[in-house]
Amino acid sequence: MADQSFDLIVVGGGPGGYVAAIRAAQLGMKAAVVEREHLGGICLNWGCIPTKALLRTSEINHLLHDLNQYGFSVDNPRFDIEKVVKRSRAVAKQLSSGVAHLLKKNKITVFDGQGRLAGKGTLAVEKDGKPLATLKAPHIILATGARARQLPGLEADGKLIWTYKEAMVPPAMPASLLVIGSGAIGIEFASFYRNMGAEVTVVEVMDRVLPVEDEEISAFARKAFEAQGMKILTSATVKRAAKAGDGVVVTIEAGCKTQDITASRVISAVGIVGNVEGLGLEGTGVKVEKTHVVIDGYCRTGEPGVYAIGDLVGPPWLAHKASHEGVICVEKIAGLNDVHPLDVLNIPGCTYCRPQVASVGLTEARARALGHQVKVGRFPFIGNGKAIAMGEPEGMVKTVFDADTGELLGAHMIGAEVTEMIQGYTIARTLESTEAELMHTVFPHPTISETMHEAVLAAYGRAIHF
Repeated sequence: MADQSFDLIVVGGGPGGYVAAIRAAQLGMKAAVVEREHLGGICLNWGCIPTKALLRTSEINHLLHDLNQYGFSVDNPRFDIEKVVKRSRAVAKQLSSGVAHLLKKNKITVFDGQGRLAGKGTLAVEKDGKPLATLKAPHIILATGARARQLPGLEADGKLIWTYKEAMVPPAMPASLLVIGSGAIGIEFASFYRNMGAEVTVVEVMDRVLPVEDEEISAFARKAFEAQGMKILTSATVKRAAKAGDGVVVTIEAGCKTQDITASRVISAVGIVGNVEGLGLEGTGVKVEKTHVVIDGYCRTGEPGVYAIGDLVGPPWLAHKASHEGVICVEKIAGLNDVHPLDVLNIPGCTYCRPQVASVGLTEARARALGHQVKVGRFPFIGNGKAIAMGEPEGMVKTVFDADTGELLGAHMIGAEVTEMIQGYTIARTLESTEAELMHTVFPHPTISETMHEAVLAAYGRAIHF
């Protein structure tokens, strides 16, 4: 075993961890990353990136079956699920290799093993249960991420009951699928499999799908999903599941009625739990609540010199939030003067289903609950020339402003390419823009982004094209 000293050690090489290490190197720190599996973490290897590759394939499959509206005729379009999965995995591998290159470029030492706190400023690294190294640093960042939550009685077996990992590498396309949970993960898989031809049923315990989104967007999404043939059960709970041959029979209770649903496969997407085990937190000042590490605005835990970022800490559980936390944490450690705590209301959320969903800031209901008098603007894609020309007239943009100050409180979108457009409103919120700046901004024509302008104008009774 070799003792090695650093200025900063990051435990976990995901989008929070590797970004924190690179920023530390940029600021002149000697940094190390300890990663037990794959650089890039869940996001690059089993989350954000490979799922987008799959969803792109499903979009193409949808278009191939809808080419008549564009003047094309294609007979019997087919796909090879093995090649679909292979492409997705290749994309993930390419980006994971890219992270390794970035760390090497920034002269960051990478240890392939499991890290555990072993005293003040000390991290013990093990590989396959055997000691690998003892590292020293005054600052240690925990960025170990999270894993899928398991429902009692519905534990994943990797064959009939899947988590996101199994859902990304199906050996064959299931004829039918039951998705439990309609958050971003559940709905993205539901959308992928439905667009690839599977019969899909979604079960959600809350009273609407995509429950963190604005109610109007949720309602719009449900209508769109059901029009695609997706079956949706809300205010529904899973009572039990029984494996039957090459399928699962799941008993669902909804509206005081109980029904059995038989599906080829089940995907459990009911949240995550933090990877807090084996980190040596016992006897430290690090506090854990509901499997997640408690931090302050600068990602500091209750143990001096120990920090935590990303999915290991509080919501929203998003890769870009983890990356930003990593930068804030490191810059505060470095003593930079212009470091500010992360405002979670300025973090955009994106769901890459069909149609796409994106939002930032407060929903209308939340804004009213907080006491704001609001002005609300709405603009439908059907009023936008580019959306119609693309054959994507299904969508809407909704804006929520404070009636007294003109502050943009929130923006909510559903439709083609909204996951790309939401950043415009995110910048507006970061710059503390009011309706005046947004109204005076010139949006290019013809683009779908013009709906963003019109939704601002609509809030003040000035929409031009609707």
